[in-house]
Amino acid sequence: MSNKDKKEVLVDVQEVYSKAERYIEENRKSLAIIVGALVLVIGGYFAWKQFYLKPLEDEAQTTMFMAQKYFEQDSIQKAIDGDGNYKGFKYIIEEYGITKSANLAHYYLGICYLNQGKFQEAIDNLKEFETEDEILGPIATGAIGDANMELNKKEEAVTFYLKAAKQNDNKFTSPLYLMKAAMAYEEQNDYKNAVKIYEQIKSNYPDSNEGREVERYLNRAKMLAGI
Repeated sequence: MSNKDKKEVLVDVQEVYSKAERYIEENRKSLAIIVGALVLVIGGYFAWKQFYLKPLEDEAQTTMFMAQKYFEQDSIQKAIDGDGNYKGFKYIIEEYGITKSANLAHYYLGICYLNQGKFQEAIDNLKEFETEDEILGPIATGAIGDANMELNKKEEAVTFYLKAAKQNDNKFTSPLYLMKAAMAYEEQNDYKNAVKIYEQIKSNYPDSNEGREVERYLNRAKMLAGI
C-alpha cells in the first residue's frame, strides 16, 4: 500500500471515529435510557426467575407429589382429580402452567387418559408435553401413536410410531415402536412396508426382544406381500 493510500485510510478511520463521537455526544441521553432499560429488563428477568418462578416450581413439585403416587398405584382418577385433600394433575396444569411440573403433568395426564380410553384427551395432553429425556420423549410420542391406533387413525399412528423410533435411537424404544409401526402397516394391509420395518428391526436390533421374535413376523408379512 502506498503512503497516499495509507493516509487516505487513516483519514477515513479518523472521520468515522469523529462521527461516532459526535453521535454518542448528541444522543447521550437516549443511549443512557436504552442502557438503563436493558439493565432493568435483565435484572427484572432474573428477579422474576429467582423470587417468583423458583418458589412456584417448588410449590408445584410438592403439590404434585401425591398425584404421582396415585399414578404409580394405578389410582388413575385420583391422580387426575385428586382426592379432596391432595390435588391431581389437572389442578397442577391449571394452577402452575408455566412450571416444569405442569409440563410433566401433561405427560402423566395423557397416560391417565390413555388408560381410561379417553384417546383424544390423551393426544391433546401428550402433544403439550415437551422433553429432551431420552426415554420419556419417545414413550410420550409412541403413546400418541397408541391413542391414534385406538381411534382407528392408523396412518397417523404409523407417523408417530416412526417418529418415536427415531427420536432417540436405542435398543429399548426404537425396536418397540418400529414393531408397532410394522403391525400398524399390516392393519392397513400394507405388507410391503411392514416387511421393510421388520427387516430394519432384524438388521439393526437383533439383540432386542423384538429382534429375537421378528423372524416369524417377517416371514408372515413376506408371504402376505407375495415376496
